[in-house]
Amino acid sequence: MRFQFIQKLTLQNDNKVVLFIIDGLGGIPTGLKNKTELEAASTPNLDGMAKQGVCGLHQPIGPGVTPGSGPAHLSVFGYDPVGHQVGRGVLAALGVNFDLRAGDVAARGNFCTVDEDGLITDRRAGRIPTQTNAQLCALLRNITVPGVEIFIETVKEHRFLIVLRGANLSGDLADTDPQAVGKKPLDPVPGNPGAAQTAEYVKQFINQAATVLKDQSPANMLALRGFASQPKWPTMSEVWGVRAGAIAAYPMYRGVAKLVGMEVVETGTEIEDEFDTLEKRWNDYDFFFFHIKPTDSAGENGDYDLKVSLIERVDRQIPRLLALKPDSVVVTGDHSTPAAMKSHSWHPVPVLLWAPLCRPDAVQTFGERACMTGGLGPRIPGVDLMPLAMANAGKLEKFGA
Repeated sequence: MRFQFIQKLTLQNDNKVVLFIIDGLGGIPTGLKNKTELEAASTPNLDGMAKQGVCGLHQPIGPGVTPGSGPAHLSVFGYDPVGHQVGRGVLAALGVNFDLRAGDVAARGNFCTVDEDGLITDRRAGRIPTQTNAQLCALLRNITVPGVEIFIETVKEHRFLIVLRGANLSGDLADTDPQAVGKKPLDPVPGNPGAAQTAEYVKQFINQAATVLKDQSPANMLALRGFASQPKWPTMSEVWGVRAGAIAAYPMYRGVAKLVGMEVVETGTEIEDEFDTLEKRWNDYDFFFFHIKPTDSAGENGDYDLKVSLIERVDRQIPRLLALKPDSVVVTGDHSTPAAMKSHSWHPVPVLLWAPLCRPDAVQTFGERACMTGGLGPRIPGVDLMPLAMANAGKLEKFGA
């Protein structure tokens, strides 16, 4: 119903919208200065946008709910994240350009470290280099399970992709990743009787993988999550009437962009490279999903100072964005990743909306406590950001006579 309503209001024009996601942006007050990473960072350019724009905090899913990266991004794209659920495996597959077919079941894998008792001591195996990942994936490709075809692909660092192809497969499987240290990887429990055979295939694969990896260091085991088959959803073009381009260095985020019909633009891996790409491709699209990943990784690693420095590094590039004269810019995160927690969290995410036509509020700096007092409010639903961005760019017409 929401999409049917929005589709009647969209205006197709050349006005430019930028959805700028600084992954894991939100934090909690930490350290001697009792500031979040964003509050501690020197961000004169983002502060300048905050002064000219309207700020607030957004809730990706709902109060108290800690979001995964997939649903958090779908939310800020304007898709109800509860009604549009997809496993992380599909996003990983799309992100590495895997030819995912109808009936395939994909899952995202982590190479991890286990001790002599089989307990996980490091869920990410020290974030092994991608080159090491590729070598491990080559070993896993030697595994065969009767009745199913198995594909293994490197994603990045400790992350890899597994795809099962065969008859009557089901993605209704529980994760084998307990998402905690001190625990053993779990069994792939089927969510319904029809998924029992798929669970058995996965269990056989894991058992063989444990043998293949046992002498490797530090990645001597694996854990899987996000089993799913690819859904069919309306595209960004169909919903919002935009020519959407995605600039993202990390495969998973290219995957979620492809899932909703965005064209993924090739870019370099550094923050500055992505701004180079934005400048080069500015005339090709009227909507840009612009994604920065390292801030989230720093938060997950508990590195407060690195996250601060990365936010400052992003801020130094902001004049390049504004020089392109966008009609509407939303700067936010998909979720909060406080370094103090080393994980995603449920805390609302700072957001600023900058546009020549916006109604500025009294916020003078871009930070969590300042945004709490802003005109967007302290807990705006994430799905409401897209219509606001579109309206401020003159891309939604009046409703009714």
